[in-house]
Amino acid sequence: MKLSRVRGRKANEYLRKNGEVWRGKTMTIRWLKKAPYHPQVDPTEKTLYVGTTASTKLHKSAVKRNRMRRRCREALRVAMQAFDSFPTTQVLISPRRRSLTCPYEEIQADIQHLLAMLQGH
Repeated sequence: MKLSRVRGRKANEYLRKNGEVWRGKTMTIRWLKKAPYHPQVDPTEKTLYVGTTASTKLHKSAVKRNRMRRRCREALRVAMQAFDSFPTTQVLISPRRRSLTCPYEEIQADIQHLLAMLQGH
């Protein structure tokens, strides 16, 4: 399964404003079941579009905020390897402070729960 980026400020703001919200223990995710509006995006291609956000309210250190983002994105990437096809979806991941110190298995459990919910919709 191919993972692509949610590109641009407008696409992120649109997703943040209009997306449905799912809250897990280690992250908050906003998602929409359609391709983003972007000239380089083929809306017929089955792709998961992923973006991440982490505000300075999470932690003062950019290094630690980036680590939170990478852990969440990597858990999603690993979980998506099990899928051959997945409906075209945009996902915006906002890690919570807990995602920095919790075991990686908790992040993976959150991602598994999210993917099961998205496939049911």
